[in-house]
Amino acid sequence: MKLIILDRDGVINEDSAQFIKSPDEWKPIPGSLDAISRLDQAGYRIVVATNQSGVGRGLFDMDTLNAINDKMMRLVGQAGGRIDAVFFCPHPADSTCDCRKPKPGMFLQIGERFNTALKGVPTVGDSLRDLQAGVAAGCQPFLVLTGKGTKTAVDPDLPEGTKVFPDLAAVADHLLSRRPAEQI
Repeated sequence: MKLIILDRDGVINEDSAQFIKSPDEWKPIPGSLDAISRLDQAGYRIVVATNQSGVGRGLFDMDTLNAINDKMMRLVGQAGGRIDAVFFCPHPADSTCDCRKPKPGMFLQIGERFNTALKGVPTVGDSLRDLQAGVAAGCQPFLVLTGKGTKTAVDPDLPEGTKVFPDLAAVADHLLSRRPAEQI
């Protein structure tokens, strides 16, 4: 099975320092929906793994988070693709949970749910914690320069072997241009 794990805010949609708190605030990054569609059509299972501390902070409720994710899924569907699952951590940053990135709990749950080892699975993020969580679970980190990515690219703690791309569309181009036997 081909699997890819994507962060949401800053990778698929525009990010906001004030959080994405409503479906109206959720705006796709140009090319991201098409990238997901192309990956889906090439046989990738698409999973989103996202910290959503706004729930734990009381900035929005679960119904609102579901409505935001429903909009994302609907727009991906309209672009001809599909997201297989959305995993999220609703806990605030000071939580001791194991699901909040940079901890790998969400990724380990994904591996269990899809009954697959995550070694070498591409994970795409725009922040250091996205990449650290993926690496801790055995994933291959891909950094996009959208969202917080430009700032993250110069972080001295960037995981070794991180591949850097302008956006999700460029990641999809890279993954889809490889011959099947090639390593990421």
